[in-house]
Amino acid sequence: MHTHTKRSLAWPLLCAFSLCLALLLTSNGNPQTRRTIAASQAWPTASPESQGIDSAALAELINDLRQRAVPIHSLLIVRNGKLVTEAYFHPYDGQTPHDIASVTKPITTTLIGLAIAQGKLKSVNEPLLAVFPKRKIAQIDERKQRVTIEHLLTMSSGLGCKAQPGEPTLWEMLSAPDNLQFMLDSPMLSEPGSQYVYCSGGMHVLSAVIGQTTGLSAEAFARKHLFAPLGIQQWIWPQDPQGVSHGFGNLHLLPRDMARLGQLFLQDGVWNGKQIVPAAWIKEATRSHIKTGGAGSSDYGYGWRIPAAGNPAAFEASGRGGQMISIWPSKNAVVVLTGGGYNTGEIIKKLLPAFTSAQALPENAKALAQLNTALSAARQAPVPQTAAPLPARAQTIAGKSYVFTPNWLGLHSLSLTFTSNDTATARLTFQPALKQYQFGLSAKVRGANTITETRPVGLTGVARISSGGVMNLPVALKGGWENEQTFWLEYDEIANTNTYRLRLTFTGEGVNVQAKERTGLFDETFTGRIAARNP
Repeated sequence: MHTHTKRSLAWPLLCAFSLCLALLLTSNGNPQTRRTIAASQAWPTASPESQGIDSAALAELINDLRQRAVPIHSLLIVRNGKLVTEAYFHPYDGQTPHDIASVTKPITTTLIGLAIAQGKLKSVNEPLLAVFPKRKIAQIDERKQRVTIEHLLTMSSGLGCKAQPGEPTLWEMLSAPDNLQFMLDSPMLSEPGSQYVYCSGGMHVLSAVIGQTTGLSAEAFARKHLFAPLGIQQWIWPQDPQGVSHGFGNLHLLPRDMARLGQLFLQDGVWNGKQIVPAAWIKEATRSHIKTGGAGSSDYGYGWRIPAAGNPAAFEASGRGGQMISIWPSKNAVVVLTGGGYNTGEIIKKLLPAFTSAQALPENAKALAQLNTALSAARQAPVPQTAAPLPARAQTIAGKSYVFTPNWLGLHSLSLTFTSNDTATARLTFQPALKQYQFGLSAKVRGANTITETRPVGLTGVARISSGGVMNLPVALKGGWENEQTFWLEYDEIANTNTYRLRLTFTGEGVNVQAKERTGLFDETFTGRIAARNP
């Protein structure tokens, strides 16, 4: 059974200048969809040793990640078709669809392959403009007429994409009333096929190609021809104002289902004895088509990255914040990672030595017990620290509302109340930020009332989890006093990847704020003053 959950404008605007801005922009009458069918089909499981993997090495890695508080959310290892390790790290529970960011891109390209296999689209050599014959497209020249589907697949279309810094073309596209039209109208900057330029907008065009040629949105097409055959039964997939599924990112999946996709590609498109994706497409999509940069850089296939020598992966899908599906044919393995801003390369490097044999190892009850203990500990909240006495400043500012100058966060005001040494309550009010106006938010969003959240804040080093964040997913808040004047507040969107840390230094009637997002989306400073009237 499907459920369809609408997202309202009462969602927090804390997602400014992140891919969550893209999600906010979908609220203009075209909400994202969240789908749930029955309980997930179970993965066959096995002990690590039975698949040639050292449980003690895995336990050591998981304990190290937990003890260093690395913001990884999940680590799954599949070898020989068996799920041998499934680690989830507090506060992520593994039961919530997780933002996979740009891992969405190779899923979009896979749907293109399925559309070709079904005869809905002629081939990767189909001219882009021929797919949209009824569209009136601006700035057409000979180069634009030569853009093919394959050029979009390999991010070499030559369309006017600017990738750095911060993918400005993506935000311009998302602010346009018609995302597809914006990209089709873009000027040509280079000859198609001549150079790689990271272009999320091009992947969104491919999602529109799926809709145009199959009569189904990318989400609906995936549900029928990819997700259902694999037993993928729960997801969230935003769409643009015209109902085009975001082809570039923002798809949310369970880590186990990310592993299903990886295993499908490892098995050359076969699942449960049935050819789901043509083997020829798998081979073509995962080979190098274009260089992405200098020595040591990964090459690019059809949405898949082909790592440089030394990486155990033959190909992988990666996304901002540490989302990854890594395919290791030489080990007959798939590794899945999710997180909120960490180095995936470090994890892969430390994980590789655990693969000690191509054959089964003797079972090791002691090592397996160590691994199970590590897995259990990773799911648990950290041990609370002793709550420090509140400084006098805590009572001075308690309940007072501070109103801020415009900022990327869209944070309009904040008040803190300290109910005890170990718990506080934050009342946060958001409104569209100045930078968001520059991206051209719709009048409906601009005219929306400010949005207020009241959330518990842990003061002992352990975040307090509350419901109703972006996508109606949980968020976790913690904070503490650095000194008599400075309070830090961390707002973790967990499965939505982003974590915001505010450092508030109170001075008289004002406050100075340093704000950062953990994956590097922004680093800003702004100020605030006590409101004339508290809301």
